Amino acid sequence: MKKRQLFLYALSLSVSAAAFGGVSVFADSDYSSQTITAKVTGIDGSSVDLQVGELNLPEKPDDTGNAAPGSEGSADSNTQTPPEKPDDNSNGTDLFTAGDDTLTLDFADTEILVENGNDTEEGSLDDIAADSILSIEFDENGDVTQVTVLSTHPDDMGGNGEIGAPDGSGAPNGNGAPGGFGAPGGFGGSGEVTQGDAATTISEDSTVSDETYTSTGDDENAVRIDGATVTLDGITVDKSSGSSSNTEDGDFYGMNAALLATGGADVTITGATVTSSAQNGNGVFSYGEGTTVTISDSTITTTADNSGGIQTTGGATTKASGLTVDTSGNSAAAIRSDRGGGTVNVNGGTYTSNGYNSPAVYSTAAISVSDATLTANNSEALVIEGQNSITLDNCDVTGNMSNTEGTSSDENVHNVMIYQSMSGDAEVGTSSFTMNGGTLTSNNGDMFYVTNTHCTIDLTGVTLTNNDSDAYLLNVTGNSASHGWGTAGSNGAQVEFTADDQTLEGDIIVDSISTLALTLSGSSSFTGMINITKNADGGTAVDDNAVVTVEEGSTWTLIGDCTITSLTNNGTIDFNGHTITLADGTVLGE
Repeated sequence: MKKRQLFLYALSLSVSAAAFGGVSVFADSDYSSQTITAKVTGIDGSSVDLQVGELNLPEKPDDTGNAAPGSEGSADSNTQTPPEKPDDNSNGTDLFTAGDDTLTLDFADTEILVENGNDTEEGSLDDIAADSILSIEFDENGDVTQVTVLSTHPDDMGGNGEIGAPDGSGAPNGNGAPGGFGAPGGFGGSGEVTQGDAATTISEDSTVSDETYTSTGDDENAVRIDGATVTLDGITVDKSSGSSSNTEDGDFYGMNAALLATGGADVTITGATVTSSAQNGNGVFSYGEGTTVTISDSTITTTADNSGGIQTTGGATTKASGLTVDTSGNSAAAIRSDRGGGTVNVNGGTYTSNGYNSPAVYSTAAISVSDATLTANNSEALVIEGQNSITLDNCDVTGNMSNTEGTSSDENVHNVMIYQSMSGDAEVGTSSFTMNGGTLTSNNGDMFYVTNTHCTIDLTGVTLTNNDSDAYLLNVTGNSASHGWGTAGSNGAQVEFTADDQTLEGDIIVDSISTLALTLSGSSSFTGMINITKNADGGTAVDDNAVVTVEEGSTWTLIGDCTITSLTNNGTIDFNGHTITLADGTVLGE
């Protein structure tokens, strides 16, 4: 949910301008009704010495999402130029700038919280150590009311200027991969492409049959194909152990994956059995501009966290057909992409995820799937981040997101999520979801949830089933920004939703900082309400919140009173005893 990745870009707090606005706090400052940021310089029991300052959160650079690698290394090189990413301040101490003020506070009777990924947990004095970064809230009398531990040490802050959790949990970047600390070895991808070692490297053109490749080492691929044209038939790949020292190097570049294609390799795989039980051990990984993996009639099974089935990043291409993919770990999408994106084409097969934060498909790429079964047993079914897409033809898709488990469930429970994380893993732009035929089933939550992005949704002849009677068909709203998805009050969504020969049932909600243009075309029918609601964070309302067009041959049947901006009706509206109130005050009814 980049990463999945859903980072604490705003630190999950309402922090004052004194802490984040680039204004140092000086000795004569009045802390009343403020929240400040400070570094621990000494501890004596419950008495804590502090250096007040500010965090330096870098702006998201241009073109960070889908930028292709600048240059590839040689065929036997493990170091290449990565896609652009936020400025590499990998030394976390660079992220804290000390001001002129020092102070000593007694936290004996103060509420202490600890930021843990996207959650805030109860803490204690034991969680405060030398060099910890704290957020300290004062009341109107200048008394401390709450202390939140943002990190246990400045080095825990990653290269993006983001703060995560020691357990590796973070905002989903929807691939569900953590955005906080890299588990187990640390947060932040390297400034250069770091892919670790390989038990076996194939760097010359060749054809291999019935070979077995294994790995138990840390940061090690079982087999790596580097810059060569290779055909692999009937191979067995087993990454049975070995951990990743850096989660983002695993997510972005393929370190610790069972099979890694890189350096412009062209790899054809048939009849393979690929298993991985290693943390951050993706099954089959395609990395880098010019790299292509074509895989068919194979089985891929991963069991550990942060271990996707097929993974594509850095502008690579993956073509898959007739696969059986099963993932069991958390943050382990069956079809997965990450920073730098690429192209993924899937035809046929079964793709199942079983962990939390593990959609069947997580897209920071151009992903198309046809005639396949996609199932997420404990997660939303599909996620699109940023200027990327998912296109489905005649697929059967099912999601079952938990109400309580998974890093983004506190924001919304849903089946299809389209968003912009601001993590730098996906370029900002228009997302696209297209589905033709097939089935889309939600066992829990809203069918579609869109926030902090612009997107198009096009449905044609899809059988939609929502087994959650209290959920929305479509939820287009801002978010709290606790995961770093924009700024609260200005992180709404803009959606163009076109239903062609499509049956829609359920209610639609659009908040005041978001927009929806809904078009019913062909012989579409929509049964449900549409209503505009106030943004939860008091954001400034925008125009054209809900613009509805009913074309000839289509029908809208109301099940309650509706509020929309405007209506163009060339079809049929069955008011069913209810009314539609427009922005200009016009009330429509039978």
